[in-house]
Amino acid sequence: MTVSAGFWDRVAERYAARPIRDVAAYEEMLADVASRLAATDRVLELGCGTGGAAVRLGGGVALWRATDFSAEMLRIARGRQAPPTVEFRLAEADSAFDGGPWDAVCAFHVLHLVEDTEATLRRIHAHLKPGGLLISKTYCFGDMGLGLRLMFPLLRSFGMFPPAASLTLERLRRAILDAGFGIEHQRSFGRNLHSRYIVARRL
Repeated sequence: MTVSAGFWDRVAERYAARPIRDVAAYEEMLADVASRLAATDRVLELGCGTGGAAVRLGGGVALWRATDFSAEMLRIARGRQAPPTVEFRLAEADSAFDGGPWDAVCAFHVLHLVEDTEATLRRIHAHLKPGGLLISKTYCFGDMGLGLRLMFPLLRSFGMFPPAASLTLERLRRAILDAGFGIEHQRSFGRNLHSRYIVARRL
């Protein structure tokens, strides 16, 4: 990862208390994810944070393993009322694949935070079953206006924002395709047009 777990441990309580900005968009995304999963699926989530998606979606599958490398994020997640099919596990994004191959891997707001997006996508591909799904949501900071792009380094200098790749949608799509996936669906939810939701299938 590009940032130590210490950053996320420090912000975990504030992160958990922060309200969802666009509830309708969030609910729409969860509904789309749920529609792509089967009751028999074994799902791996990378970077689960405080467990919101796992709690909401994990009851609809056979196993939802939610991983994160922040112990504080997981402490909060484990305190939530999760379905019995959900398990939370402390793990780095690149060492979270034990127990595979998986029917689906979910990576919500993760791919722009890992040290090597392309390498992480190749690892995800390698640990999916043939035909398995990658369901991702990724900030494409490289497509934002110059003012916003300049703001993030300033916030990082004050410890208010983690290091993140300046991905563009074009680069993200190319990395997914080069890793051996076929892209089946792409969109944004709500007003945040730079948070890109992509569903891809292992070829």
